[in-house]
Amino acid sequence: MFKNKFLSFFIFLFVTFSASFVGSIATISSKEPWYSSLNKSGLNPPDWVFAPVWTTLYLFMAIAIWSAWHKNYKDFNLIFVYLIHLFFNTTWSIVFFIFHNIFAALINLIIIIALIIYLMIRYKKISNLSFMLMIPYLLWCVYALILNTSLYLLN
Repeated sequence: MFKNKFLSFFIFLFVTFSASFVGSIATISSKEPWYSSLNKSGLNPPDWVFAPVWTTLYLFMAIAIWSAWHKNYKDFNLIFVYLIHLFFNTTWSIVFFIFHNIFAALINLIIIIALIIYLMIRYKKISNLSFMLMIPYLLWCVYALILNTSLYLLN
């Protein structure tokens, strides 16, 4: 049993951080000079804040889905929703940084937040740990929605 939990944890970690990796490549390869030229609100944090925050949030996401998976007797529907959520999470960076489409990224972020809330509702019934680990992620994405909206309005 322990071996199964250990292996599944690393699979969830790998899948989750693969999404992070794709998003990071999109960001690094296409961020500049476009992003620096945008008008930003005073709410924007310094660029160095994003990497540690997202690394922590991706770790929390992986632990949350792993905990729910083991407490919910392998619910594949939950995994499917989680993967769809990761898809939208990854495509935000592509839409925003590669395609420079602030409005489409805003819509993408609204979808991400809706999926986070859906996952949290499902997690609450399964694992309090999973639910709690998603709170910082939801709060950060709401903050990102505010930033994304301000970028859209200012540019």
